Amino acid sequence: MTFVSRFLAAALLTVASFASHAQAPQPPEVAAKAYLLMDVTAGQILAAKDADEPVEPASLTKLMTAYLVFDALKAKKLTLTQTLPVSERAWKMPGSRMFIDPKMQVPVEDLIKGMIVQSGNDATVALAEGVGGSVERFVQLMNDQAKALGLKNTGYKNPEGLTEAGHTTTARDLATLATRLMHDFPEYVHYYTIKKYRYPGTPASNDSNRNLLLFRDPTVDGLKTGHTKAAGYCLVATAKRDFPNLQGRRLVSVVLGASSEAARANESQKLLNWGYTAYEAVKLFDAGKPVATPKVWKGKTNELKLGRNEPIVVAVPSGTAAQVKTEIARPEPLIAPFRQGQAVATLKVKQGEQPLAEVPLMALEPVEEAGFLGRAWDAMRLWIK
Repeated sequence: MTFVSRFLAAALLTVASFASHAQAPQPPEVAAKAYLLMDVTAGQILAAKDADEPVEPASLTKLMTAYLVFDALKAKKLTLTQTLPVSERAWKMPGSRMFIDPKMQVPVEDLIKGMIVQSGNDATVALAEGVGGSVERFVQLMNDQAKALGLKNTGYKNPEGLTEAGHTTTARDLATLATRLMHDFPEYVHYYTIKKYRYPGTPASNDSNRNLLLFRDPTVDGLKTGHTKAAGYCLVATAKRDFPNLQGRRLVSVVLGASSEAARANESQKLLNWGYTAYEAVKLFDAGKPVATPKVWKGKTNELKLGRNEPIVVAVPSGTAAQVKTEIARPEPLIAPFRQGQAVATLKVKQGEQPLAEVPLMALEPVEEAGFLGRAWDAMRLWIK
């Protein structure tokens, strides 16, 4: 399980803790069928409503399509400059379009922009066929990837998000997908910041990103809109803001089933602003710095540096940072060898007596097993101890 997955799991505990805590900030009224707000930097869910209720994702489906396209690029199965054909199926797709046709050979990078900025169903199908060989095979890959990412309540029937029986997800699964998309493919998420794009020879009136927050809030840098009659107006938005004690604090909001394009933007902005003001992020430990250095037995060195390669951060109600406490749970004694990155202990984080999160601590450096005499000496000392 990855760092992100572990923190997402820890977030479930956080919600329950704050729900019963007298100081928990009350989230704003959000006019949507379901919503969720996650502090990605801390790995905590700050607010949610009907987060596990099945909903139609509409074009938010394209987040998974993009995940697989980015994965293919990273694996060098595709290149950005490679051109893909436009099939009859892609050309005839209803709904939002990039307006490409079978006479064109379109570069992968342009198809990505068409899928993300214009939410083009035609571009999406062209990419799906390019990666999977067929739409049907690509949909199978989408469902396989959903399982791999731990999306427990998501099922895909197509790559673009048009209404189809069994094509559903949840706010929680969308937050997980969005977080993993940004974490796993930082080199490609800049496409979600593009405000305007159109492919040469296509209508100029079709050039604007439907994510209105990109035009309103300079800290917003993604991600995706969606709309069908059945789904309503949906938006997965993300923002990154700097604070004196923490640079680059990222939140993700998921708003599903709003009443209009303006409403989904307004409700998403409301959630993001509330999250940044109602909760403060507390950096407990720096990336790569030891949280603890317990004694090791039968090793070439006699101590083990425990920590994480990422900063350890928690989100708490504003003004309550002084109440945060930590303790470490680990086995005793610690017997070498230990490999770098091996999970050894758990950092338990509390606010007062309320559990906030449990963060695995890894060996920052390897500890090799000692020679025969060293092991024998420590074995005797342990026996006496």
